[in-house]
Amino acid sequence: MTVTAPPVTPVRRDASKPPRRRGGGVAPPWLFAAPALIVYALVMLYPSIVGAGSAFTDWSGVGEARSFVGVDNFKQLVHDDQALGALRNTLLLTIAIVVVQNGIGLLLALGVHTNIKSRMALRVIFFAPVVVSPVMVSFLWKYVYNPAPDAGLNAALNAIGLGALRQDWLGNPSLAIWSVAFTVIWQCAGYSMVIFLAGLEGVPQELHESAMVDGAGTVARFRHITWPLLAPAVTINVMLSTVGGLTLFTQIIAMTNGGPGYATDTLSTVLYKQAFVYGKFGYSTAVALVLAIFVAAVSFIQIGYLRSRETAA
Repeated sequence: MTVTAPPVTPVRRDASKPPRRRGGGVAPPWLFAAPALIVYALVMLYPSIVGAGSAFTDWSGVGEARSFVGVDNFKQLVHDDQALGALRNTLLLTIAIVVVQNGIGLLLALGVHTNIKSRMALRVIFFAPVVVSPVMVSFLWKYVYNPAPDAGLNAALNAIGLGALRQDWLGNPSLAIWSVAFTVIWQCAGYSMVIFLAGLEGVPQELHESAMVDGAGTVARFRHITWPLLAPAVTINVMLSTVGGLTLFTQIIAMTNGGPGYATDTLSTVLYKQAFVYGKFGYSTAVALVLAIFVAAVSFIQIGYLRSRETAA
């Protein structure tokens, strides 16, 4: 008599359970992240820690000769008029970028969120400057701000009979910083628009319809429905624009190089000049360390407030 073995049913592993090692134990989660963490530590953490130590030396950036100077670099920073002016410019630029860029981005998002036929084309047009290199945008607007009466913005003012408003937009210390701020806002407002637009897409239409039935107008619906539900998008936009404003560098260097004089210097351009123009790497590192701590502190305060606002909404 022939005995037939019963069919073998393959054992399927539950996908919800963590994988097991050959020895029988469960692989710890950190094991999968270990390769990336090692690379990050070697490429980012170790150089950053070693570099931070230079803030307490008088290293010139050339050779190994350096002496420990304690907190002298930080004392110099507190009494450095150029650095203090750069801090003021950094704060002014950041406030202007955060408020105006996000305000314009929200208005654009509300405009292209309607059912107008050209909304898709308008979204592309408004977002197009974001994908262009900041260096290219800076040189484009540098031409627009050309002080010659027959070029750029001054020529346009002449053409419409407003020649009396012609200015040396980047050469006037009172106007230069705002000219740079306008350039940044022009390029990045489309980015804020896209984030706000994503938030608007997540607002249930049923809430608006119910509010309309109850007699709520456009302003009331925006205030009590749209704005509270946009809290996550507001958090993202405010955080990104704040960090971008505090670390603004490319547009300043390309358009004004910190001038005229020190009128458009920011903390980022000051630390660059101190390191690569004046050869004061120790002092430059001190400025960079202060800037990093300042950005981190502002970010933590903002994220705490904005997250609490999201919870309340």
